[in-house]
This record gives sequence, C-alpha cells and structure tokens, in this order.
Amino acid sequence: MIRYFAAAIALVLAAIPLHANTYTFEPYHTEGVIRWDHLGFSHPTAQFSRVEGTLSFDPAAPTQASVAVTIPLANLSSGVPDLDDYLHAEEFFNIAKFPIATFKSTRVEQGSAPDRLKVTGELGLRGVTRSVTLDVTLNKIGINQRNQLPAIGFEATTVLKRSDFGLGLYVPQVGDEVEIHITAQADEAKGYAQRLAKDAAEDAKNAAAKSAAAAAAAAKAKNTSTH
Repeated sequence: MIRYFAAAIALVLAAIPLHANTYTFEPYHTEGVIRWDHLGFSHPTAQFSRVEGTLSFDPAAPTQASVAVTIPLANLSSGVPDLDDYLHAEEFFNIAKFPIATFKSTRVEQGSAPDRLKVTGELGLRGVTRSVTLDVTLNKIGINQRNQLPAIGFEATTVLKRSDFGLGLYVPQVGDEVEIHITAQADEAKGYAQRLAKDAAEDAKNAAAKSAAAAAAAAKAKNTSTH
C-alpha cells in the first residue's frame, strides 16, 4: 500500500510545480465535527464550518508546511436548536465574548506513511491557548477541476480535553475528552482571490442589470397607467 501511494504521489508531483504554494481554505469544503460522550449513553456531535485561513505547502518538503486559520464559532451547530443555544452561551463557548477560535502551526513532522503528517500548533479557544497536535492524512494534491486551480485536501483528527479550555462543566458525567475530525480543501491563494473578485464583479453586474430592468418596468407601468 505504501509503495502504491508513493507511486501515485510521484505521478501527482510530475503534474504540478515542485515549490511551495500558498493556499486559501475553501469555506464551502472545509469543516469539522466535534464528538463527545454523554453520560455513557450516547456520543452527540456538533459541526463547525466557514473556516478561514491559509496553508503554505511544498510537496517536496511537506514538513516545512505552515497553516493559520480562524473558526467563527457562531456557525457551531449540533442540529438541535436548544443545544446550540446552550453551546453558544456563557457557560460553554461564550461566543458573545469569544466569537472565534484560532489555530496556528508551530511544527510539522512526517507521520507513519508518506501521506501522513503530524501538525502541532497553538489552539486559541475561549481566551485560552494550548498546544495541540493534529494527525493529518493528505487526500489529494493536484488541480481542482471545477476552477482549474492548484488545490490540496486533507483530513485531520485530534482529541482534546475540553476542561483545558475552560469548558469543563459537567465533567466527569459528560466526557472531558472531545474527538475532532476536520476535512479541508484549499485552493491556490492568488487564483482563488482572482476568482472571488471575478464572481463579485459578475454578481454586481447582474444586480445592476436586474435593478435597471425593474426600473424600466416600473416606468413603463407608470406611463401605461397615465394613458
């Protein structure tokens, strides 16, 4: 399996530039799931989305990678409105005072296979900063066929103690350890920014056209009513 993956990586690297790229995380394709133990009876989950940030990655030197992200906690959702209100409240994430979480890498190490990395960084949450290590699996490095930009995707997992971040209410009845699984896609930053600008210009053009059409229709209706 390792030999097969190494051959696949070689084919990918032959098709893309062998230098560090800066990527922007795609907010529509980057999210995380939090899972915890509830009284031993169940393992509920909540999801965070709209992750923003950048990744620097060189396929020829993966341990030189770096990542920095912000996570808007207003998007944290369990799918249960009452529970969401509780998670957002002062007793837990207190998002009115601490609206974002942050992560910035400090060290990247090779993992147990060519597609595995260990990424250590500083996680800032609820006014507390702790060192956290993510186990990362590279999914794909190549060209995003939807927009023709260089792209990278990966999975990352870790286990945290919520009490380390001032979130220890109801421990030990409700588990202290929290499992986190992140899936992420990032596109080459310069091209991604250009695409966003192009999309914004197109949206503005369409909005102006609709506004002009509505104004013309209103003027026509007014003229008709006066005759």
